[in-house]
Amino acid sequence: MGGDICGALGALERERCTGVLRVGDDGAFHLAGGAVVHAESRHVPGAGDLPGGPGPELPALLALFDAAYFLLGSAAEPVFAEEPLVAGKQAGGALRIGVATLVHEQRRRRARLDAAWPGGGVDAAPVVPVRRVRRQRVILTGVQAEILLNADGRRTPARLARDLGRTAFGCLLAVRGLAAASLVETASLVETAPPAETAPLVEREPREWGEGAVEWAAPDHELLGRLRAALVELG
Repeated sequence: MGGDICGALGALERERCTGVLRVGDDGAFHLAGGAVVHAESRHVPGAGDLPGGPGPELPALLALFDAAYFLLGSAAEPVFAEEPLVAGKQAGGALRIGVATLVHEQRRRRARLDAAWPGGGVDAAPVVPVRRVRRQRVILTGVQAEILLNADGRRTPARLARDLGRTAFGCLLAVRGLAAASLVETASLVETAPPAETAPLVEREPREWGEGAVEWAAPDHELLGRLRAALVELG
């Protein structure tokens, strides 16, 4: 399989499987009838660490796509086990995400990060503010200001996200923006290759995984629109 997470999810979606697709030690996708209903990654905050709203669906949605971003970029071998859906793994019984929707959003996030700052090394390195700002005027987003106020030279963007109750992607994007503005140390990181957990997804056509060819359903653009609106509101 060679760590083909997308191929694995596509085959499980087609076969309408229920169970858990574990991605090494990075985390897991939980599926019901082939749809992803929950995802967890050791690199990101859980739904309970994110700001809530009128119901549990919004933080669960944010946490699911945060985790999926890291899991889809993992080089670990996916292993599926048929298991009954555990209570609480599907927020409000509402989330049912197809593989095409996850892949579409993962690629969009990677493109946004690379457009903000091409050096992937800042994603996993401790955030270290520069000692001297060379600009007379700097405009920061709320997330960027929080990161600079709390950066201690030891915590990574993902750890800061967990501690601040922010999405991991929001903190990654904020740190890339700080790098572009020369507000965090980047000298030894610009040429560093992205770590395994944030490696870009390889563009490829659906391939075989297990038995038979994998076909993906179309992305859920209405759901992606809600997700992006939530990310903008939190930013």
